[in-house]
Amino acid sequence: MEFESKYEVLRVVTFIRTHGFKRVALQFPDELLKESIGVVWALRKELQSCGESGNNIALYVMADTTYGSCCVDEVGALHINADCVIHYGHTCLSPTSKLPAFFVFGKAPINASNCAKHLCNYALSSKKPVLVLFGLEYGHAIHDIIEASTIETTHDKLHFADVMSQSMKPTKTSDVNGDCDDASQKTYSIGGLRWSLEQGLSMEDYSLFWIGPDNSAFANVVLTFNDCEIVRYDATENVLLSDTSQQRRILKRRYYLVEKAKDAGIVGILVGTLGVAGYLSMIHQIKEMVTKAGKKAYTFVMGKPNPSKLANFPECDVFIYISCSQTALLDSKEFLAPVITPFEAILAFNRGSEWTGKYVMQFQDLVASTPVGVEKSGEEEEARFSFLQGGYIEDHDLQDINKEDEDGPLALMKMTQTALQERGKDHKTMVKKGSTKSGVDFFASRAFQGLDINNNSNAPEPFILGRSGKASGYNHETSEH
Repeated sequence: MEFESKYEVLRVVTFIRTHGFKRVALQFPDELLKESIGVVWALRKELQSCGESGNNIALYVMADTTYGSCCVDEVGALHINADCVIHYGHTCLSPTSKLPAFFVFGKAPINASNCAKHLCNYALSSKKPVLVLFGLEYGHAIHDIIEASTIETTHDKLHFADVMSQSMKPTKTSDVNGDCDDASQKTYSIGGLRWSLEQGLSMEDYSLFWIGPDNSAFANVVLTFNDCEIVRYDATENVLLSDTSQQRRILKRRYYLVEKAKDAGIVGILVGTLGVAGYLSMIHQIKEMVTKAGKKAYTFVMGKPNPSKLANFPECDVFIYISCSQTALLDSKEFLAPVITPFEAILAFNRGSEWTGKYVMQFQDLVASTPVGVEKSGEEEEARFSFLQGGYIEDHDLQDINKEDEDGPLALMKMTQTALQERGKDHKTMVKKGSTKSGVDFFASRAFQGLDINNNSNAPEPFILGRSGKASGYNHETSEH
């Protein structure tokens, strides 16, 4: 029964049968894939006990997710025409756009009495009320921690967040609203948790007590509420840790990337999700903003970006990564170009934007709250001070970009023709990164343009037939070989 309880077999079966789903996708992260066979057997056994209708339900195991494993892989589920997704393991609870989902968070072990003791001691020493946040895998123990805290002390300074829901319906783009609202609304949510504040108080008036490991969910909390005092209870070691300097140093690194992005000429919009609701609106908004800033924007769709993948696009000076809040922060130190979040892109490319210290991780909060700025007459012609270059610089001329957009296919044909004419020329020097205005210009200026760099003809080469047959014996090979 411990296995069935850990993976909530009865609740999953109830969810499937209540909604009448016939094709169910079971999504597992890599670390839980070894448990997938046991989960399928347990679900199949419980479904068969429900009668003939349970035998007609098809279960499909999904692994190697298209994007981050914390998000519902709607792309993979739609390949098998699934009616819903059962998501296992760590999740960000980002809203889906096409399929309903049910989340099994798991039940990580925790000493509830020991956690409650540390919590009460911290609450008594804190001058502010304490808000308790936690990893979703510890949600099963929160009731025990609350009861133990009541026994330890009658202090009224403790407030606990609640899990929003284990099930989720697809969300329309128009229904996507910012989760972390301003203080006047008194309701906040982050990482699948939701809570309300006392009348007259804001988040800065609370101290935060996090239960869980130092992972992406915790980093999301530290950055979003960087004005709050935060401590972390490590359930594995049963210790209370108050040093969050490492997470706060991330803010300095992110501010540096914002300043570096301001000097970019070519921007790559990196799509890191095809399932999180509102991603299309964010892509259009970012592209419009980048174009108005005098930059050239290109959109890339790839799963799980790494330095090798992005190195195939050296013309891009910076990439904007549109993904869920818990995978948006990529450590791009090993990347050829920095990778920033949509919030950082708004700071970098919207003239007059200032970083007040507030940090927004979820791009859904930016779709409605941060519209693209209206161009002002003469503002774009003014020089901009670059902290990295130590002087005033001018962004690329907007007239060239606007003319290119107006001409449409004709302008693209002219640029391509120019690139082909430049292809046969001998370039002795490599193009300096950031000196070009488009990908075509960059390609035309590159010293290496492929394996046919010494070919002076612009006409395409005739194709060459390769080997055919099996590797153990190609068709051109004789049996003697």
